[in-house]
Amino acid sequence: MGAWAIQMARDWNAFQLDSVRSGPVPDGLGAADGADGRAEVLPTAIRSPMPIDAAKALAAEPRTGEITWDHKDVQLYHLGIGAGIPATDPDELRYTLESRLHVLPSFATVAGGGKPGVTGGLSMPGIEVDLARVLHGGQSLVLHRPIPATGTATATNRIAAVYDKGKAAVLVLRTEVGDADGPLWTNDAQIFIRGEGGWGGDRGPSARLGPPAGEPDRVVERHVREDQALLYRLSGDWNPLHADPEFAKVAGFERPILHGLCTYGITLKAVVDALLGGDVTRVRSCTTRFAGVVYPGETLRIRMWHTPESTRVAVSAVERDDAPVLADTIVEHT
Repeated sequence: MGAWAIQMARDWNAFQLDSVRSGPVPDGLGAADGADGRAEVLPTAIRSPMPIDAAKALAAEPRTGEITWDHKDVQLYHLGIGAGIPATDPDELRYTLESRLHVLPSFATVAGGGKPGVTGGLSMPGIEVDLARVLHGGQSLVLHRPIPATGTATATNRIAAVYDKGKAAVLVLRTEVGDADGPLWTNDAQIFIRGEGGWGGDRGPSARLGPPAGEPDRVVERHVREDQALLYRLSGDWNPLHADPEFAKVAGFERPILHGLCTYGITLKAVVDALLGGDVTRVRSCTTRFAGVVYPGETLRIRMWHTPESTRVAVSAVERDDAPVLADTIVEHT
């Protein structure tokens, strides 16, 4: 793939970092660093040195802006992650009918149209990187209180950490959101940047967990509709990799892939519905590591290991011999 394709994505103003291809983890990002097997990697492009200035990035002034949403945004997001089937099921109507509406916490990843998003974070001072070197390694969300169906809030974005993994750097892009009543949520995106490590900095924590003990307490399957990515992208991620077959082929895929954060939302909804009695207010946090891609039309197998305080989750693609999709996923709850 040439540099022109990367520029095409930039021109779409949507080359979000979860829009990636499945490929081997770069050297220097071993299992202890939170990436293994098949990682979510951006397509290849012409590479040139673009160093990260860790001190400058960490010292940069946070960027603050107002975001708004209403019940239509929430309903659209819920439909984008597969809610509403069966359409008249009372449990599903909590996601689709405004008179009964509650908000799945992962809506936080798209509230306000998903802005500024990961690409916005990569434009912070001290961060000058080639998108071809980047992979979205993981996502974590902490809820401070339930998200209202309609809201206006202030989003503050900053680089929370920069880690040196040897042959790669890891950025933690943090978004803190609050309204007049106080904090609402904190969103962290963990971003791996190949070729930017080696300055002798802090390696940071490992995101890799040991295998779950015993058999899962619950296993559910969720079919991903053929048009799931087309619907999900209406919530703000317009990356053509999720919709345009020609662009997907240039990027190295046989067809468009599903947004990684869509899989994240599908998974959280499955946990809430299967183990938390459908009560979204019980969720306290949700952390995951992206381990592979999903194609619309596939089936997700979601395995859950449940305790009173948290649920460990592993997600795989059934039709591809249970290829890992999400790993090291933990939902904390009451």
